[in-house]
Amino acid sequence: MRLLGGLLLAALLANSTAIAQEPTAHDQQHAELRKLRADMEAALNARDLDALLANVDEHVVFTTMNGDVATGREGVREYFKMMMEGPGKRVESVKSQFIPDAPSMFYGDDVAVAFGKTNDDYVLTNGSKFNIKGRWTATLVNKDGRWLVGAFHYSANIFDNPILQAQRKFLMWGGLVVAVLFAAIGFFVGRRRRTQPA
Repeated sequence: MRLLGGLLLAALLANSTAIAQEPTAHDQQHAELRKLRADMEAALNARDLDALLANVDEHVVFTTMNGDVATGREGVREYFKMMMEGPGKRVESVKSQFIPDAPSMFYGDDVAVAFGKTNDDYVLTNGSKFNIKGRWTATLVNKDGRWLVGAFHYSANIFDNPILQAQRKFLMWGGLVVAVLFAAIGFFVGRRRRTQPA
């Protein structure tokens, strides 16, 4: 009897394990979304704008870290050209890593939301280099069996980031220089008044 009970228990456990390991529709979608994220990250880091735009919806809305909004594929193309090409560009290079906080959340079969953090290394045209730990949220849409980025919001901590730290440092040193300058002027003016006859 014990042998029969043991065999029955083993059969139930094996069956439940097999059921738990069967892939679901969301498993396939998660795999597709992970590939989309990897493709987008590689395209951004390679500055391959055509590959980047091939993975966004025609009506994409891109809210940038500096608060600009680019809409549509051509709007995104123009934004990247303004920031990274031509004589007025601001960014020499950027390398980004997009790290999701959790698996994407699905809203039906055609919409998903993903969110997470970034690790971004920037080199600006003035030679300054800094690392930003940003945050991102993406709305993803499935059109004709293919996942695309429908909206992407990118932000950084406005109270604690490398640009703000550099500005604080500049203001601190600037204030120190001004204080020393005024002290020196006060010293020489006061000395001159003492040496002049009454």
